[in-house]
Amino acid sequence: MVEGIETCENIDAQAGVEYYNGILLPDLVDAHCHLELSYLRDAIPQGGGFTAFARDMGRVRDIADRTEKLRAAEDADRALWHQGVGAVGDVGNGSLTFGIKRRSPVAYLNFVELFGLAVGDAGTLIPVMTDGIGTGMRCVVTPHSTYSLQDAAFRSAVGYGPCNRPLSIHFMESPAERELFEGCGSLYEWYGKRGLEIDFAGYGSPARRITSAVPADRDILLVHNCCVTEEDVDIILSHFTGRVTWVLCPRSNRYISRMEPPVELLRRKGVNIAVGTDSLASNTSLDMVAELRALGNVPLEELLDWVTLNGAMALGLGERFAGFEKGSASGAVLLSGVDWDSMALTDASRTERIF
Repeated sequence: MVEGIETCENIDAQAGVEYYNGILLPDLVDAHCHLELSYLRDAIPQGGGFTAFARDMGRVRDIADRTEKLRAAEDADRALWHQGVGAVGDVGNGSLTFGIKRRSPVAYLNFVELFGLAVGDAGTLIPVMTDGIGTGMRCVVTPHSTYSLQDAAFRSAVGYGPCNRPLSIHFMESPAERELFEGCGSLYEWYGKRGLEIDFAGYGSPARRITSAVPADRDILLVHNCCVTEEDVDIILSHFTGRVTWVLCPRSNRYISRMEPPVELLRRKGVNIAVGTDSLASNTSLDMVAELRALGNVPLEELLDWVTLNGAMALGLGERFAGFEKGSASGAVLLSGVDWDSMALTDASRTERIF
């Protein structure tokens, strides 16, 4: 900024002034991504439903070699940065992408995910955590979801730490998640065919499982939320004193199951909402503006809070990325293609990094 430009009556006459037609934003925050799955673009058919998607993930995970996986992840990281994403809550099961993220200008919080009904505890993730922390990455162990871990493993992931960082848990992405606790539904049937039994149905619901296992003062991101009810929201909010953020990834939900998150319910409840892209296994692009468009008729100012301040706060990066205040490390991002009469996004809306 030219010194004194904010008090200058003729800004356009100042040297070095550039004009941009749009809205100037701080760095965007992708609150939920799986960078390591970027090689799976178009590998899984759209619209097959949640259980079919989960089955297909096991089928396609080995379709690329390490070089191809790294190239895809690097391309995705670069695309996120150029569209204006400065911070990402990235979920991973291994250390494949740590080198890319260490070199990237994007600030990553790595959610090292414990996953699998046969897994005993979070000790299996020690090599991943050691690798990540040893290379200077911000890492925290998190349970994948309420349906994919037995009770001891889920509690082990919650307690493994570092406990001053948030958890990120896939939550109510499908009706099958609730139905599993009721002894029915597609997940229950799939587990039965594989000879898998669960030991957590006694909690009664996914929400009650979380509130029984996660300390009240822990910050938490609940991701997807397609089938969340008002009762679920009330159970969660009545338990937690830490920051709860409801992360929406609408294009991923459409890709997998043609479902939509209950945006108006969450707005009415006044909860903290952030936005994620999920992964190229379940999305056609990691485009934050496309995610905002998919959230429907929400005031633009509110959407922009979700994708900047709320995301930064959810990842514990509020002071670093929440705005243009003195001391902020945020860059500057231009949102163009806005309908100025209605103050709404259009098909032409896009973001690009200025610096």
